[in-house]
Parts: sequence; C-alpha cells; structure tokens
Amino acid sequence: MRIMKHLLTALCVVAIYATSASAQTLGASPSSAAPTGAAITGIIECGEGYTSHELYDMKITLNEVIRGEEAWKRIKAASSSNAPAPAGTEYVLARVKFEYKARAIPGLCVHQLVPEQFTAYSASGEDYKPAAATPPKPEMRRDLKSGDSIEGWLVFAVAKEDRAPLMSFTADVGGAVEHGEPKWFSLR
Repeated sequence: MRIMKHLLTALCVVAIYATSASAQTLGASPSSAAPTGAAITGIIECGEGYTSHELYDMKITLNEVIRGEEAWKRIKAASSSNAPAPAGTEYVLARVKFEYKARAIPGLCVHQLVPEQFTAYSASGEDYKPAAATPPKPEMRRDLKSGDSIEGWLVFAVAKEDRAPLMSFTADVGGAVEHGEPKWFSLR
C-alpha cells in the first residue's frame, strides 16, 4: 500500500510538471512570446474540401525588429507613397524567416504566405489595425512549396507608449489549417 501511495504521488507530480511545462512552451501564448532570434515550430494542414489533407512542418524565426525613426526611414525609402505613422503611433519593422516542409509524400500542396497572417498586438492584448504602408523588399508574401523558405519584412504601426508589443502568426487566414494555437513573438 505504501508503494502504491508513493507511485500515485510521483505520477501527480509528473502530471503537474508536464502541464506547467506545456503552458510555458516558447511562443505558445502571449505570456511566453518568443524573443528575437528564437525559432518556433508548428504544423500546417494543407488541402481542399474532401481531398486528402497533407501535413507540413513550419518553422518561424523573428530575426530582427526595428522601431521608431529608423523603421520610418526604411519604410519611406521602400515607397514614396508611404505616409508617416498615424498620430500617437510609430512603425515597427519585423524581419521574419518562414520555412515550410512536407512531413510525407507527395508534398505537392502550396501554402500561400501573406502578411495578413501576421498581426501586431498591444501588451494588453488589443490587436492593432494593419499598417497602411509598403514594407522594404523582400516582402513576406510568397506561394511556398515543400522545402521552400522565405525571409522578408512585415510592417506594423503600434502605440508609441507600448514598450512590449507582440506579433502573432496564424495560418488560418491563408486558407490552411494550423494545428495548435497561434504562434507569438515579442516585438521588442
């Protein structure tokens, strides 16, 4: 009976640890947003209607964040039609690498990666409106086949006083289905 009691206690401790560890997975929530340079992995399901859906691995890395005056200089150089950030906000540029690879054959599904799959949020959880500005080249927009990767720029406008904005990725905007929750990054 004593052994059974210790075994039950040990199982409870393992279950509690496993639950808290999964809740703290890097990039799984706003409170565990991945910092610049950290790669986050996930799974995208690709297919249409009743056809066989294929699974693809994705890996997303936020490589660089530029904010304020330097971001505005680069955005202004990207297109003469870009206007300054709206009053009370400033631009944030995010250079992101996105990798896409089939888990099995045939691996013929193309994933349409678009900037709208990325959204900026305030530290308090409010989503920011998409920035009406053309980012520097290369832009984060491409049809990806298995084995492809892209590194490109995204542009956001965030409140000047927001010192801890976040960026979220969800594949669902582009027609694919993402397994799990959106991926979160710190835009600091």
